[in-house]
Amino acid sequence: MPWTAEEMPDLHDKTIIVTGGNSGIGLEAAKMLAGKGATVVLACRDEGKAKSAAAAISAAHRAGKVETGSLDLASLESVRRFAADFSARHQRLDVLCNNAGVMALPYRRTADGFEMQFGTNHLGHFALTGLLLERLLATPGARVVNVSSGAHRAGRIRFDDLQWERGYRKWLAYGQSKLANLLFTFELQRRLAAASKNAIAVACHPGYAATNLQAAGPRMQGSAFLESLAQLGNNLLSQSATMGALPTVFAATATSLHGGEYVGPDSFGELWGHPRLVGCSAAAKDTEAARRLWGVSEELTGVRFAL
Repeated sequence: MPWTAEEMPDLHDKTIIVTGGNSGIGLEAAKMLAGKGATVVLACRDEGKAKSAAAAISAAHRAGKVETGSLDLASLESVRRFAADFSARHQRLDVLCNNAGVMALPYRRTADGFEMQFGTNHLGHFALTGLLLERLLATPGARVVNVSSGAHRAGRIRFDDLQWERGYRKWLAYGQSKLANLLFTFELQRRLAAASKNAIAVACHPGYAATNLQAAGPRMQGSAFLESLAQLGNNLLSQSATMGALPTVFAATATSLHGGEYVGPDSFGELWGHPRLVGCSAAAKDTEAARRLWGVSEELTGVRFAL
């Protein structure tokens, strides 16, 4: 039978961070998790939108508790500040949902000089995970959930030009960042297992879900035509953001997972449907590339994992 959010266990004793939890699949996942009683922390760049989302979730799901925190993944200073603030207020972290992301943007750089998609989607979350590792490891059965994309199949890690200083291609840059999410997940799982830690890492992707992610790039580019095209695609081809969030909450809560899995929709092409285990590209399974990316990520962020 298809898996639904009703099958999630009771989460009253769980503390869960959802990055980008004020909109899209992050918001829908936060609603489901709060509905099962979790304490959900919405880690968002826009504090006003985060507070509005938290108020709406709290009004609809009184079983859970919803907090907010200021987090800009395009700034390592902001990442460090959020991690320190969370750690000062919470002694446990059951699930870190690394959900926030940007897609197919015109060329931009983060506050630290990284290409925006690689810096936000991968390096920001890599740093956040490392800085919160102490809280994760102090919590029995903790999980890191990294949201990737089917676009990882078009990606390759350009170790000779990670920041796309030569020949920027926005979709290939997006593919690189999503491939990095998977390499990070699988390498983190290997390191957790090797260190005999009681925590796991799982990856997921939402398929084609109707969110504001598709229109953000065209809007930044100033193309009304491409923005309209993105909206048309959402109207005609996509599933709802609620359905798109199911792989995330499955990865965050399913008791059948043991670490290193990749979860996506169950339809042909993994575009729509209920969550199940799915495959990934050969590049995502490259252990040497994963180790190399890990080392580079530590150097670029200055964050090292105490494993």
